[in-house]
Parts: sequence; C-alpha cells; structure tokens
Amino acid sequence: MVQFYGNWEAAQNPGFPAACCTLDPRATIDGMSDLSTRRAAVIVLGGGPAGLGAAWQLARRGFAVTVVERGPGVGGNAGSLTIDGQRVDFGSHRLHPSCAPQILADIRSFLGGDLLDRPRHGRIHLGGRWLHFPLKPTDLVLHAPPGFAAGVLRDAVWKPRSNGGDESFATVLAAGLGPTICQDFYFPYAVKIWGLDPRHLDAEQARRRVSAGSLTKLVRKVLAPSTKGRFYYPRQGFGQISEAYAFAAQQAGAGLLLNTSVTRIRLQGDGQALVEVRDAAGERALPPGIVLSTIPIPQLARMLQPAAPSSILEAGGALRYRAMILIYLTLDTPQFTEYDAHYFPAAGIAITRLSEPKNYGLHGPASRTVLCAELPCDPADAVWKATDAELQKLVLDSLRHAGIPYTGRVLGATARRLGQAYPVYESGFRRHFQPLDEWVAQLDGVLTLGRQGLFAHDNTHHTLAMAYAAAECIDESGRIDRARWQQHRRAFEEFVVED
Repeated sequence: MVQFYGNWEAAQNPGFPAACCTLDPRATIDGMSDLSTRRAAVIVLGGGPAGLGAAWQLARRGFAVTVVERGPGVGGNAGSLTIDGQRVDFGSHRLHPSCAPQILADIRSFLGGDLLDRPRHGRIHLGGRWLHFPLKPTDLVLHAPPGFAAGVLRDAVWKPRSNGGDESFATVLAAGLGPTICQDFYFPYAVKIWGLDPRHLDAEQARRRVSAGSLTKLVRKVLAPSTKGRFYYPRQGFGQISEAYAFAAQQAGAGLLLNTSVTRIRLQGDGQALVEVRDAAGERALPPGIVLSTIPIPQLARMLQPAAPSSILEAGGALRYRAMILIYLTLDTPQFTEYDAHYFPAAGIAITRLSEPKNYGLHGPASRTVLCAELPCDPADAVWKATDAELQKLVLDSLRHAGIPYTGRVLGATARRLGQAYPVYESGFRRHFQPLDEWVAQLDGVLTLGRQGLFAHDNTHHTLAMAYAAAECIDESGRIDRARWQQHRRAFEEFVVED
C-alpha cells in the first residue's frame, strides 16, 4: 500500500493536503504512463469517497481511470478546508468502527499514525438540560428532564398500537421507541433536518436513519461497553481520507481532473460512453469508456444522450434534497467547550448541530478555535441568502437560547452552502426514484453509486463499500456484471446511518 504524503505533522502547512492531490489537475490523459497497455477506460464522475474508492480499486487493476470533479479539491461533502488557520470539515464527520475490515485496513495503510482513535464526547440539549451523547445510564438518571425517564419506562410497558394505516417515519418510530422519545427528540429533530412533518416522511427514512429503532436496541446501545463510544478520525481532517484515496489512485495511474464540469454523456451503444467536459481551457471530450457516476441521479439522467424519456426526467425532478448552510465562527478563545459536538432537537433553536473541530483531534492556532454550526434549509428559504454577519448572529442567538452563550470576540464568520446535503424520503418517494433507477440500470456501460447516485442515507464507510463493490463488478474485459451489482444493491439496503 501507499503511505500517504509521509509525515503530516512535519508539513506545517494547512493547505498542504489539498495541494498534494492536485499535483496536475489535467493529468488524466497525458499524465498516465503507457496508456495503450492499460485495460478499458473508466470515467468516474465525482471526486468524493465513492468515486475515489472505485477509481483506486480499478486503477490498481490496470484500468485507464479518469476522475472528473467539478470542485477545486476532492472529498465533496466529506472533504475538509481551512478556516482562519484551522482545518475543519463540511459539518461533523467520523469514521465508525463498523467500517468493513478491508476498507479500514486500506485507510490505515494510507494514513498510518494519522488515523486517530478518538472517544465520542458529545451532548444533546433536551428539555433545557444536557445529556451526554452517546447516552450513558448514570447521566440519564441524574440529568434527564423531569418525567422523561418515567415516560420512556411507561412507553416500554404500554407500546402504542398501530392504527392500521400506511406506515410513515412517525408510525415506525412511535411503535418502536414510544411517544416520549419521539415527541421530545426524534420528531422535532426530523422537522428541522428534513423540513417535513414526520407523518409525511416515508417509513424508509426511519429505518435508514435511526439505528436504535426500538427501545430494546436503544437500551443495548446505552449499556454497551465504553469502547463502543469511539470513532476514527484523520489528524488533518475527515477530508484526508478522500485525499489519501485520490493520491493512491494517481499513484496507480489514474488521472484527476479538478475544476471540471461534465456537460454531456453520449451513449455509444457498445458498452461505452463519450463524456464531454468543460474547464478553464474550454470544452472537450474524454476518450470513450465505462461511466461510474456518483453525481445526483436526476442530474445524470439530464446529461445523457440520447435523451431520457420525459417521464424519467419528471421522476428525477420530483425527488427532493435538503440543503445545508455550514456556519463557521472563529472565536478569540483556545476552546469553546470540551465537547466535540452538541445536538439541538428543539424547534426554538435554529441550528441542529454544533461541532468544534479542535476537539476531534485537529491541530490549530493555540489562541483561537473554530465552531461549525449546521443549519438545514431549502434554497428557497430566505436564510439561504443571509449574509455572514446575519448567520453569525443566528448562531450566537442559538447558543444563548441553549444556555451556552459566547460573550467573547468573534474574529470571523464564514458560510459554506451545500445544495444537496440530504436526500429527502418524502412519502411516496419510491414512485419517483424506482423508475429513474431502473431506467439508468439498463443503460449499457453506465453504473451509478454512492449517496447521491443511489439517493441514499449513508455514512462514508458505506459509500466506500459501494465503491469497492462497483469496482468488483467490472470484469477484465470492461463489462459491468449487472447480476452481481444487484446482489450488492440488496446488501446496501441494509445500511443504517450511524450518528
């Protein structure tokens, strides 16, 4: 395996990680050695974990791989950036111990000592009180809001009966966890994250997003050994994982095109496609090959030629995504709190989560710290166009309402906007996703994967599992084994997001 970049601590350069993976952003064609001796060409759309994981797997098998990424760096929503000298992520990210052993072994081989083993140390603001997260039995007894523990116990004895109607996020969780936990935590949190009443969210949203879907599972998690409350985290930010895969893929012969947009994908009818791209130098076509797409599946359908049927395009247009504003505040203090993340389910507090990157193990300036506040919304909402100063005030107001005000100097405020942070499983979403998914699946030479490509709620280790599986399904002649891919797809349906 490739050791990624050597010693990070000796780099002393916050921009070093991104710079290393952009050695030559136009190296896709000219930079590959002896291209004529390599196997079939594969064009990977998107430079996030799914795309880069597949690119590395295929490049090391001898395929001529090109990764096309529209952004200036790799990682996508799982990337990292530098704010006022502090490395930060696009929100709060962790690599969970449930990561497949082979994938975890590969990441360890890339990062070496830069992959830190960290304790979970967060807290939830519930009913005006703070509970440690992950939940701890003693903390629940001593600090839970009045009546909360009694309500949970009552719900365990008298479970609500099904009304016989259609299942929804609300009915599945109420049946599994009871009214107390749902009304105090999950339901208000769901409204803030997805912007819909829980009754209007599909039951799949509950199954894929709530790992403790019953009181029995929740009790097991609370009583689990302390070793369960740990996670892995790269020393230079979560984006270091994607950067490592990018570097390893390039070392294996793959090319990486950054700041490059895909404009059209022309299907040629022979198991290959001609991908047309645009960058600062203009427009051009890449050599034809298989397409592995990690971009949003509705966007993929709109790019394809011959054009998709209107019914397919309409189905894609009906799928909903939730946007996110990430608000970074640089504070004139070495540390805000000891906690890595704070969760705010209450409707009266605008933000849903606040993380402090330093507390994940990231190095930064000794005299100041950076906070990252998460604000789910829709691009049509007025807050989407709010100024950095307005967003700073919103975060400070949220902290004051939560009882943890910051009264010192704010040295800077920076906002980053993610237009498609979460897929929304609105009631009936399958009638839109299924025909679109089935239509793309029958396209010769095109395979869609990843969170955006499969409209899925998944962690990074899940998307890397998809990447390895997709690479496995391309045989030595460059053909996609559809039957094998469908077997993997059925396994993907069992993925449950870990918070």
